Amino acid sequence: MAAKCFRRVVLIVLDGVGVGALPDAADYGDQGAATLPHVARVVGGLNLPNLQRLGLGNICPIKGVPAQERPKASWGRMACKSAGKDSVTGHWELAGVIKTKPFACFPQGFPTEIIQKFALLAGCEPLGNIVSSGTDILYQLGEDHLQSKRPIVYTSSDSVFQIAAHEDIIPPTELYRLCEASLQMLRPYGLCRVIARPFIGDNAANFKRTSKRHDFPVEPHEETLLDHLQSHRIFTCGVGKIGDLFAGRGLDRSVPTRCNAEGLKVLLATLEKQGEGLIFVNLVDFDMLYGHRLDPAGFYTGLKEFDLALPTLLERLGDDDLLLITADHGCDPTTPGTDHCREYVPLLAWSRRLVQGRLLGARESFADVTATLVENFGLGRSKTGSFLSELLG
Repeated sequence: MAAKCFRRVVLIVLDGVGVGALPDAADYGDQGAATLPHVARVVGGLNLPNLQRLGLGNICPIKGVPAQERPKASWGRMACKSAGKDSVTGHWELAGVIKTKPFACFPQGFPTEIIQKFALLAGCEPLGNIVSSGTDILYQLGEDHLQSKRPIVYTSSDSVFQIAAHEDIIPPTELYRLCEASLQMLRPYGLCRVIARPFIGDNAANFKRTSKRHDFPVEPHEETLLDHLQSHRIFTCGVGKIGDLFAGRGLDRSVPTRCNAEGLKVLLATLEKQGEGLIFVNLVDFDMLYGHRLDPAGFYTGLKEFDLALPTLLERLGDDDLLLITADHGCDPTTPGTDHCREYVPLLAWSRRLVQGRLLGARESFADVTATLVENFGLGRSKTGSFLSELLG
């Protein structure tokens, strides 16, 4: 078994921050999508000095973020090899699991068979069964829910079965139990996730989703990087929705967070306590708050906040640490739809030990991250995929 190259790896996923349409994007209705370049164009250019120094502008043309002659990080982009463009698929592929068949979606609502089975679990017929955003559904059906006490079921262009309920009508713990039962009921249908969507408020004017959202995904169908590391007693920590995306599997520690700022705070605290292993972080605001809501200005605000946090993060990392920054898919807020986009994702790799950034090129799969980390932690060597030797020169 080879010796470890970096004792600790921080893998940060900027949820939804794609860098340009994949060759098969048209098959998904995403031709021309380019989340980061389009946000930059719409807001008149980005000012991200710390990401710029790392080499973000070397990955693709980004207005306001010029390419660097000597970037501080190694840089490249990665293609999604799996079928699909959702967060679970993207994160699973980062962890080495490639899906050949996409999760099932129900763009016209769920069939009668599913709704009848859900009604048996819930004790009543649900409201909704339509495709809607999480805010619109409350405006449409929230008051009916308060009167009828029937849960609201809705979906989106993603493979999700979402259940919304007022916290005074169906308390979150009860809603979670209903979601767990629904996940088991839905297994034969190939759905990816059941999501609990608690909310509060008195009427349509002030209904508000709370931070008690919880995702219930199917488990990965193969061993993931997290499982592999954990089986070799290498510490694994998930920050943000990582635990939800992997059904809690393969993690020694999992810390849910409500926003990017909290995720970064938890990351810094974890660095103080844990000196080795993998810290896997999802920063969800880009996707949840801005991409799906078609808000490029807000998207830029999220990028600036992350950029401002980078110096503190880099200061906390030592010679034996490796920082990887990437994404799981695109979520272009300048396009007409609110769905995820089939895009390349950025790849930035930084360590104090690496004197000069190197071109990592266009990687064929997100799973190159897994190949790299498996090799890094001395657990074997893949014939293809790993970019560890390219980092070390």
